[in-house]
Amino acid sequence: MAELRKNRVKRKLQQGEVATVVSGQNTSNMIEVIGSLGFDGVWIETEHGPFDFADLPDLTRACDLWGVTSVVRVNLNLPGVIYRTLDVGGQGVVVPHVDTAEQARAVVDAGKFAPIGHRGNYTSRQGIGVDDYFDKANDEVLLVVLIEDVTAIENLAEILTVDDIDVFMVAPGDLSQSMGLPGGMNHPEVQAVVDRANEQIISAGRAAGGLASIESVEASIEKGVRFLLTSWEPWVASGAGVFLDRVAAAAK
Repeated sequence: MAELRKNRVKRKLQQGEVATVVSGQNTSNMIEVIGSLGFDGVWIETEHGPFDFADLPDLTRACDLWGVTSVVRVNLNLPGVIYRTLDVGGQGVVVPHVDTAEQARAVVDAGKFAPIGHRGNYTSRQGIGVDDYFDKANDEVLLVVLIEDVTAIENLAEILTVDDIDVFMVAPGDLSQSMGLPGGMNHPEVQAVVDRANEQIISAGRAAGGLASIESVEASIEKGVRFLLTSWEPWVASGAGVFLDRVAAAAK
């Protein structure tokens, strides 16, 4: 009998550790390379990215090769979207624009089998060969909700009472737009709201998630953020710049 794959990100968070997730990839081949680098999870973008359900089996399978968690951001808080994402191999689901406790409970209801929720009773790709899949699946599903509207900030205390959500992640991009500062994710007013929300999340004993770069990672961890999302694209741009500058200098 096969064993259900462990959810690396979820395990780290349960142990009070920092979990690292990297985004920016768009093929299973790229994920195979990224998987070897030591990150805990890979972010697969289906809200703003080009992927559809038919793409997810191979993308999540590439994550499985390295034991990294496939963290899939969906585009809608709908039961079929959430549990179908899990059915085709996602180990984690990120749901955008969760503004109320009711919407947070809907995430749990769609992402967990009974007795916790009402996820459609179907064996995931993760459950192939796992005889006790339905007994163990709830323990290995990672649920992340995005706090990205002023309404969500106002309702955060109630949202934080919803059980079985692993990460509450404040997203500064959409939050800045909701605050009337579109494109101002680094604006001091936006960052102040993000910091206060993270303090509230952590004070409630829940795990806070956030964006982190090479420059900001220490500050994020010092503030108590434990689900760190970063992108490899700035590293490529920086490395490419160094390489091309050296080519230009050597070719003079």
